[in-house]
Amino acid sequence: MARPTLQILSETFPNGMILRPMGEIDLARSPDLRLRLREEIDALPRRLILDLLGVGYMDSSGVATLVEALQRCKTAGCKLVLCSLQPKVKSIFAISRLETVFDIVASVEDAKSK
Repeated sequence: MARPTLQILSETFPNGMILRPMGEIDLARSPDLRLRLREEIDALPRRLILDLLGVGYMDSSGVATLVEALQRCKTAGCKLVLCSLQPKVKSIFAISRLETVFDIVASVEDAKSK
């Protein structure tokens, strides 16, 4: 049985890149996100926006992937901003108190100006 993959749409803007994962980010799909985030961070954008509007569920492996990306961004001098979190995903960040660690905003427009 093939491993499910995560579709990730992307868009560039003057200061960086927007990534839009579509679907659940779980143990099976988080490696796809990890790889894509590494590729984008290695390209040294000034700002990387992760638009999570299309993500209805994220488990601890997805959260760990984002923590790793945040660390890589800090090392690379890139600003990581999360936006458009669905209620279930937002609750994970609140319960784990990661909303104090990540820049989380309501929309892509807010993320561009943050």
